[in-house]
Amino acid sequence: MVVLATKCYVSGDARERALDSLRSLVGNELEDLDVDWELGLRDDEFPSVTVTGADATVARNVLAAEFGELAPDRTAGDVWTGTLKSWDDEGFVLDVGFGESVRIPAAEIGLGQGSPAQIRNRFGLVQHVPLRYVAGDEPRLADDQRDELYEWTRGLGRLNVNSATRAEVRATINRAGHADDIVTVERLGLLEQSVLCREGTDPPGLLASIGQYLPAELLCVVP
Repeated sequence: MVVLATKCYVSGDARERALDSLRSLVGNELEDLDVDWELGLRDDEFPSVTVTGADATVARNVLAAEFGELAPDRTAGDVWTGTLKSWDDEGFVLDVGFGESVRIPAAEIGLGQGSPAQIRNRFGLVQHVPLRYVAGDEPRLADDQRDELYEWTRGLGRLNVNSATRAEVRATINRAGHADDIVTVERLGLLEQSVLCREGTDPPGLLASIGQYLPAELLCVVP
């Protein structure tokens, strides 16, 4: 079994749509492998995938690489994934499943000046977004995670969204008449997306236009 490092925290019909989306994503990843698999949702809102068959080990590795994997025992020095649970003056708190949290101290965030809340806003880190970190006595954001976030601030503008699948975000953008104002919608997690704006598109303006259609947290990344 693989516990995926992306939460399904919506309810009702939205939860069913999210799980249907995840089934499609998992199916696409495993379609060429000789396995049977079943998707479940744990009490902590993290999905799990039970895999059997000749290629089960390969399949579990593929899912871990694509979505990140949660485990109760995390080896110090290794890179793991958690989801952004909360933040305060002391740092970021990541939900790592199994009823546990990991605190990234402010000094170990490594994303420049400012309080953790200011850093979160500057880099568009919506709640529940998956973040890679290095386990240890003083956990820190992983180097490749920091590099990825810095790249966001150097390229085109972005609008990050939670509580919606990639398909729902794309449909909302189309409905609001902004299909030509974006390059693509990148999937950060099951319910966390990053809208990459086209050159000349103002992220705060896009937020103002589509925000009324999305019951979600939206944060801009302005280069």
